[in-house]
Amino acid sequence: MKCIEVAVLFVLVQAAIPHNAAFARLVNTTSYPTTVAPDLIHPEETTGPYPHSTPVLFSNVSGSLDDQGICQCSVYLPDTTFPVQKVEQLEIIAQTLSQKFESELSKVTLYMKTVELYEQKIQNLTIKVEHMEKNSVSYTEMDFQLLKMEIIEMEKLITQLKLTLGGSNVIVEQLYVEIKNLTLIVNDMESMDTNNILAIRRQIVYLQNQLKACEGNSNKTIEVPYFPPGSCTHGGLLNVSQPYNIQLNWRGFSYKYGAWGRDYSPLTPEKDLYWVAPLNLDARYLEYYRLYNSYDDLLLYKNPREYRVALGDGSGTIVYKNFMYFNYYGSREIAKLDLNTNTIVLRKALPNAAYGNRFSYASVTWQDMDLSVDENGLWVIYSTEASTGNIVISKLNETSLDVLNTWQTKQYKPSVSSAFIICGVLYATRTVNTRKEEIFYAYDTKTGQESKISIIMDKMLETVQSINYSPGDQRLYIYNDGYLIRHDLTFKPIL
Repeated sequence: MKCIEVAVLFVLVQAAIPHNAAFARLVNTTSYPTTVAPDLIHPEETTGPYPHSTPVLFSNVSGSLDDQGICQCSVYLPDTTFPVQKVEQLEIIAQTLSQKFESELSKVTLYMKTVELYEQKIQNLTIKVEHMEKNSVSYTEMDFQLLKMEIIEMEKLITQLKLTLGGSNVIVEQLYVEIKNLTLIVNDMESMDTNNILAIRRQIVYLQNQLKACEGNSNKTIEVPYFPPGSCTHGGLLNVSQPYNIQLNWRGFSYKYGAWGRDYSPLTPEKDLYWVAPLNLDARYLEYYRLYNSYDDLLLYKNPREYRVALGDGSGTIVYKNFMYFNYYGSREIAKLDLNTNTIVLRKALPNAAYGNRFSYASVTWQDMDLSVDENGLWVIYSTEASTGNIVISKLNETSLDVLNTWQTKQYKPSVSSAFIICGVLYATRTVNTRKEEIFYAYDTKTGQESKISIIMDKMLETVQSINYSPGDQRLYIYNDGYLIRHDLTFKPIL
C-alpha cells in the first residue's frame, strides 16, 4: 500500500514539474528510489500516452525487493534538460524592469500633478487677460510684466515635460499651445495701447518722483542770492516768476496795444512813479497816458494824472528819470517828453533806422523802435536795411539822444515777439503758444557774444505787445492784450 501511494505521489510531482521552474530545480536528479510494488507498475501506464496528455512522463523500469521485502525502483525524468539559468536571468530582468517602471510611474505621477497645477494657473491667467481686455484703462505696465514672467515660467516647464516624456503627449501639447496663445494675446494687448495709457502712467510716475524730490528739498533752507536793485553783480537772468495780473488798462479791453512800467532813476531808485500808455484803437497812435504816484493809486485807479501827448508811434515807449521816450509818429526820430510839463523837449533821428512798420516784432505792428532802460541807462532796439531786418542795439545819451555805441546781431527782428535789456544784455522772446512765451536768445554787448537760452514765461493772454524792464525793482512790466502784467526776476550768481 505504501508503494502505491508513493508511485501516485511521483506521478503528481512529475506532472507539476513543467509548470513550476522553482520546484524543477529541486527535483532535477537522475533517479529517485522509492518503495512501490512491482506488480502495480504496468507497462501501459509507464510507456504509453495518457488519455489526456501527449508528453511521456515516465519510462518503463524494473523493480526489486530487498532483504526486508521492501520494493525498490528508479524513476527517470525526461531527457530534455530544464533551462534554469535562463529563467534566473529572466527573473533578474523582470525585477529590474519592475523597478524602472515604478520609478518612471512615480515621475509621471509627479508631472501629471504639476501639469494639473499649471492648468489651473493658465485658467487664472486667462481670467486676468479677459479682465484686462474688457477694462483697458485699468492695467499697468507691471501687470504685463507679471503676466509675461508667469507665462515664461510655464513655458519652460512644458518644454521640460516634452523633452522628458520623449514622445507625443496630448495634454502637454495642448498646454504648450495655450501658453503660446497667451503670450501672443499679452503682446498684442501691450502693442495696442492706442490711448498711450502706459506712456501716461510712466509720465505720472516720473512726475510723482519729481514731486517727492521737491517735497524732500522743500524742508531744506534754500538761500536765493540777493542782488541790490541797480547793480549788475549777478551772472545774468536765471528765471521768471508767475505773472501777476495787476489790472486792465484804464481805457478798457478794446485798447489791446500799449506799454506800461515804472520810472527808474539811479539817484532816487525808491521813487514810485508808474505810467500807463495805451495806444488808440488803430494799434499805432499814442495819444494819452496816465501817471500814478504810488502802486496803491495804480491798483485803485486813484489820483491819476492823465495827459495828451499826441504824435507817439507804436508801443515802444519807456520812462527814464522822469522823461518819456518814444518813436515820433511817421518818422525815424526819437522824442523826449518832460513829464513835469508834458512837453517834447527834444527830437532826434536815429541813423539808418527802419520805420513805418518795416521791421516790427512778430504779431505786433508799428514797433520799429523799442526803447529800453537798464542799470546802465537808455537803449534802443531796432533794425536797418543794411542789417536786413536783424536786430540792432544802440546805446543812447539820454540827454542829447546821440548814439554812443551800436551792436549788430544775427537775430531776425520780425521773428521775435519782444525784447528787453538787463545789465547790457539783450533778451529776446518768442511765442510758444497762447499761454507761454520763451526767452530764447541773448546778446551780451560787453562781449559781443550771442547765446541760445530757454526760460519759459507764462502769460495771461495770447499776444505780448511790449516788455519793459525796471532796474529799480528788477521786474518786467508787460502789456498783454490790454492787461497790465508784472513778473519778478531771479538772477544767477557769478561763478
